[in-house]
Amino acid sequence: MEKLPIALYIIPSIIMFCCGVYGFITRKNMIAILISLELMLNSVDINFVVFNRFLYPGQLEGMMFTLFAIAIAAAETALAIAIIVNIFRAVKNIDIRDLNKMKF
Repeated sequence: MEKLPIALYIIPSIIMFCCGVYGFITRKNMIAILISLELMLNSVDINFVVFNRFLYPGQLEGMMFTLFAIAIAAAETALAIAIIVNIFRAVKNIDIRDLNKMKF
């Protein structure tokens, strides 16, 4: 069986990461920022698996790093959503620009 070139895996990963960075920088809604962050983390997970497959084909370190990263991302998402819900209860909005109202 013939291996596909690494560029066929890396180019979509780069596009995903760039879309995540763009969304993280331009969005003002906390949920959209969280989704953009998760998109960047998934792009990194793809890179872990691809580089493991091409550099060390018989080993599973890249897959283990990916599973660990997915578990950390799930915990981070649960914590972030809990924080966003508490912010929504206090401010009645999840817009980043309205967070300075919570200072005092």
